[in-house]
Order: sequence, then structure tokens, then C-alpha cells
Amino acid sequence: MLKSLKRLFSNNSSTYTQLEQDLEYTFKDYSYLYQAFTHRSKSADPKYNYERLEFLGDAVIDIIISEELMREFPAGDEGLLTQKRSALVQRSFLASMGKMLDLLDYLNVEVSVNLRNDKVAVKQLANLFESLIGAVYSDGGMEPAKRIVMDTIWQHRQEAWKSVNYKGLLIEYCHAKNIENPKFLISNVSGPDHQKLFEVHVKIGDEIYPSGIGMEKKSAEQSAAQNTLDILQD
Repeated sequence: MLKSLKRLFSNNSSTYTQLEQDLEYTFKDYSYLYQAFTHRSKSADPKYNYERLEFLGDAVIDIIISEELMREFPAGDEGLLTQKRSALVQRSFLASMGKMLDLLDYLNVEVSVNLRNDKVAVKQLANLFESLIGAVYSDGGMEPAKRIVMDTIWQHRQEAWKSVNYKGLLIEYCHAKNIENPKFLISNVSGPDHQKLFEVHVKIGDEIYPSGIGMEKKSAEQSAAQNTLDILQD
């Protein structure tokens, strides 16, 4: 497989020296790395482009993030954990991790793919980050894959959780639709003083929407606003 991938383009292992230094990981089998950066425009054969590794990397990231969220929020229910995970695995955030590692510099792609288009670039950066994690997992197992996810996604998790202002979006939605402003009401506070859980629901007019949960009032409001927007925009 390695020779077949090498024939697809002229890159060799030295091409990835900087990336390996950034990752603090050295590949044993470079075929995984070549595949991780080969776009389907270069090879439609799924054995040689990044799509299978992207699929694998997506699953690896999910399990690592899910485990860490359960440790960080021992009293959090499925709704809270799902909300937190969704923010960490959304395309725009994964793309920011890919950009941090300059992954587009390593992409083997036909010139017909316009990487100057922001939407195209974001999609490719997110895909490459997932395929890179898939490649590391395939080459070295869960330990190095987890370390890289922890050094990237998990280390920057607060940025992801603050990046989407669902409360502001909900207020804008209400203004645009000429309906009453949302009210955010605390329906429950539970847990010990050092680890309280806030439950907040949104009320618009006489309608009450599913509550959101968070370790802080603000995060609970964001969760409730997201739940409300999902219903209103459905």
C-alpha cells in the first residue's frame, strides 16, 4: 500500500517532519499519513484517499471527548453531555484545530478544488483533522490519538463552548419574527455548592420550551436557547 500511495504524488516522509514535530508523534507506517492527506480528487479509490480515515477519526474523537466529558461533568445528564460534545465536534471548531496545525499545507489535491473559498477550506480542514486522528490511531493506537485530541480539542474546549451565542441568536430570531422576547427562568438548582447544576427554561409568551442544563447559569441559558431555537426553526 505504501508504494501505491507514494506513486500518487511525490511527497515523502520528510514532507511531514514539521507536522510530526507539532504532534510530537512519529509515524511508523507512512502510508497512513499519505492517505490522510490525499483528497478524492487525486484518487477516487477509498483505499487511497482520506475518507475512510476521516470516518475512523470521527469515531475516535467522539469516544475520547465523551469519556472526558463524563469525567468533567459527573452529575451531567445526557442532554448536557450531548450539548458540550456537539460544540467540540462541530465542523468549524475542528477546522480551527486543523488550521492551528496548518493541515492544508500537506493536502494532496487537484487544483480544481478551490481552497481559497472559505467554505471549501473549512470543510477540508475539518476533514483533514479527523483523518489525521484516524491515521494516528491506525498507526499507534488510542494512546497517541488521545494525547493529540487532548492537546488540541480538549485544551481549547472553553473556546468552543463560548463560540456560539444561542441566547443572542434566539433574541434575534424573536425580533425578526416579531414575537415576544424570550424570558430565561431558573426552574431548578441541584448539586453541592462546589458543583451546582442549573436548569433553565425559556418562556416566549405563554409557551414554555424544553429546559437546558449547565454548571453555570449562563451555560444553562445557552443550552435552553439552543433547544428553543431547534424547535422554532424545525
